[in-house]
Amino acid sequence: MNAQPDSARVATTSDPTATGADVPRQVHAACPHDCPDTCAIRVTVLHDQVVELHGHPDHRHTRGVLCTKVSRYAERTGHAERLLQPMRRIGPKGPGSRFESITWDEALATVATRLGAVAARNPEAILPYSYAGTMGLLQGESIAARFFHTLGASRLDRTICASAGGAGLLATYGGKLGMLVQHFAESKLIVIWGSNSIASNLHFWSLAQAAKRNGARLVCIDPRRTETADKCHQHIALRPGTDGALALGLMHELIQNDWLDHDYLDRHVEQGEQGWPALREQALQWPPERVAEVCGISADEVRGLARDYATTKPAAIRLNYGMQRVRGGGNAVRLIALLPCLTGAWRDKSGGLLLSASGWFPSVIDSAALQRLDLLAGRTPRLINMSTIGDDLLRPASADFGPRIEALVVYNSNPVAVAPESPKVAAGFARDDLFTVVLEHFRTDTADYADILLPATTQLEHLDIHTSYGHTDVLINEPALTPRGQAKPNTQIFRELAAAMGLAEPCLQDSDEVLAAQVFKPGSGLTLAALREQGWLSLPVPDAPFAEGGFATPSGRARVGVPGLGLPDFVPPYESAQSAPDLAARYPLAMISPPARNFLNSSFVNVQSLRDIEGEPLLEMHPDDAAARGITDGAIVRTFNDRGSYRCRVSVGKRARPGVVNGLGVWWRKFGLDGRNVNELTHQRLTDLGAAPAFYDVLVQVALDATAGAAGGPAT
Repeated sequence: MNAQPDSARVATTSDPTATGADVPRQVHAACPHDCPDTCAIRVTVLHDQVVELHGHPDHRHTRGVLCTKVSRYAERTGHAERLLQPMRRIGPKGPGSRFESITWDEALATVATRLGAVAARNPEAILPYSYAGTMGLLQGESIAARFFHTLGASRLDRTICASAGGAGLLATYGGKLGMLVQHFAESKLIVIWGSNSIASNLHFWSLAQAAKRNGARLVCIDPRRTETADKCHQHIALRPGTDGALALGLMHELIQNDWLDHDYLDRHVEQGEQGWPALREQALQWPPERVAEVCGISADEVRGLARDYATTKPAAIRLNYGMQRVRGGGNAVRLIALLPCLTGAWRDKSGGLLLSASGWFPSVIDSAALQRLDLLAGRTPRLINMSTIGDDLLRPASADFGPRIEALVVYNSNPVAVAPESPKVAAGFARDDLFTVVLEHFRTDTADYADILLPATTQLEHLDIHTSYGHTDVLINEPALTPRGQAKPNTQIFRELAAAMGLAEPCLQDSDEVLAAQVFKPGSGLTLAALREQGWLSLPVPDAPFAEGGFATPSGRARVGVPGLGLPDFVPPYESAQSAPDLAARYPLAMISPPARNFLNSSFVNVQSLRDIEGEPLLEMHPDDAAARGITDGAIVRTFNDRGSYRCRVSVGKRARPGVVNGLGVWWRKFGLDGRNVNELTHQRLTDLGAAPAFYDVLVQVALDATAGAAGGPAT
C-alpha cells in the first residue's frame, strides 16, 4: 500500500465530494490512534474509494512508513461489519444482544427524551465516557465537551492510560515535557524503559536503530522479553512495579562513584530540605544488593547500567507508560525523570528523557475555546474516575457519591473490554435501569450493552486536527471519503443531539470548519491555512530545551520534593510477594497485560487480517513456572484470582521472566474462549499519583484447564 500512484495526474483538493472523471486526488490525513508517533498520512482517492494509503514521505517523523495496523485503515473503514445506521436494542443487554435499525430522527428523539428526563431530575446522573479512540481535537472533546458542560453532567476523570506518568512529570519538570524525539538518532546510549517500541513506537525505534548503527548501546528495561528487548544489547527483566527501586539504585551508584554533574545539580535542580540533598541521603539507602533483592535482578546489572549511563555521552531515556501502571508508577516516573538531571544529560540535545511531549502544545492550542468550560456557569459537577467505572456504575445514590448514574454516553472508548475488573464493569453496564448510548464504528463489547447505537465516521470520513505526545508537530486530517451509510462525525452527532434537546447555546452548533479555526491561540504563529497547505506544522521547541535549566516549574529548576507529595520514593506494588505475602501464597505469579502487537488498545481487534496475524489470546509463561504446574506449550489454561478467571492458550517460552506471566491484551471479550479477556483479573485500585489504574500490579495463579486439558497445538 506504500507504492506511488501509477497515474501522473493527481489532484490535491481535500474536498471528498470533488469530481474529476479519472483524476485521483491526494488528501492530507493523520493517524488518530493512541500512539506517540501521530503519523502523517497521504491518502489517494479515486471515485470516492481509497486507491492508496501510506505514510507521508515528507513528514520528518513518519518518513513514508506506517505501522501494520494503520496501513490497513481502509480495511477498517470499509469493513463488512461496520455500523452504518442507528440501531435500537431489542431484548436483553450483553453478549448476543439484538438490535433493529431505526432512523436518525427516531434515535435522536429517543436519546433526547431519555437524557432530558434524567437531566430534569439531576444532570449529574448523566456521565460521558470517552478516551482516545480518536486523539483529535475536534472529534474528541470539542462539541461533546460543550454539550455535557451545558447540561451540567458529571465530569469524567480520564485516567486510564497515562495520568500517573503525567503527574510524575508535572511534579518534576512542571509539565509533560521532554527531549525532541528526532535527536535520539545521535544518542550513544539509549535506555528504553517500559516500552515495546517496535510494536508501540515504531518511528522512535527507527531512530534508535540509526543510533545503534552509529555505535550506540541500547538497553531495554521491561519485565517481558519483548520484540524490542530481542534487538537491544541488554535486557534487564525486573519484577513489575519495581522501577522506582531501580532508579534509586542507579542514583546510589552515581553518588558513590561521583558520576554527578555538580554544576547542573547546583544551578538547575532544587536544593534545600526537600531538594537534592534530601534525595541524595535517601538514595544512599539503596545499594545494588538491596535493589537486586527487590527487583529480582543482579547487583551487577545495577552497577553496570549506572556506569554506562554516567559515562556514555550523550545518554537518553525513552520512558513509556507501561512502567507507570502499578501502585508506585507516579513516584517511579519522578525518580527516573531526575536521572538526567544528576548526570547533566540535558546539556546535549541527544541526552535527557522523553515520556511525553504533549506539554509543549498548550502554548499554541486553545483548548479553552474548543471545550468551553465557561458553559458550566459556575457549577462544579462531580468528577468520576473512568478507571473505577465498574464500582461506580454499581453504586447507589449517597451523600458522598451523589446521584446514581442513570445515563451513560460512550464515545471513543470500549470500557467493557478495556476498563479494569471487567466483571464489575459488565455488571454495571447490564443494569436494566441504566440508559446507555454508544457512538461506534462496530459492535464492540460495549456496544452489546447499548440501548441506542449511533454510527460514527472513521478517520477517513471527517475533519480533525491532531497534536502528539511523541513529537512536536500539529497535523491536519482532511476528510478523504464521504461518510459511509448514515455515519456521522461525533461533532455532528452532538450538534444534532443538542438541537433535539432544545439546548439554545449557539456554540453547540459550531461547524467543524468553525471549530478548526478556533484551534490555535491568537498570536501563536500557527494558522489553519498554513496547516492545510503543508499538512503539519512544527512547534518552535529548542533542540536542547533544558540545557540551561528552564523547566516549567515556578523556580525554573527540576523539583525533587513537592509540597503535599514529599520526596519521590519507591512505593511497592499492591500485590507482590514482598508487599502481600499472604495473597502471594495463594496467587504466586505476578501478571502484566501488555498490548498484543497487532492491536492498539482494543482497536483493530475485529480487522480479520490483523487478527489472523495475532492468532488468538495468549498467556506467556516461563518454562520453569509451566513445568512446576504440568503445563506444556499450547495448552489451554485457566488464570485466576479472587476477582475472576480467564481461559486462554498458553505460550511457554522466553517472553516471560520467572514468576511473571504476560496476558496479552486487549482482546474484545467476545473473542475469548469463554467471553472474557485479561481484565477479568485486574483491579480498580489506583496509582500513587494521577489516580490511574494499576493494570500491571496483579497476582494470579495458573492451572491447566480441566475442561480442555492440554488440547491444541503449539501457541503461535
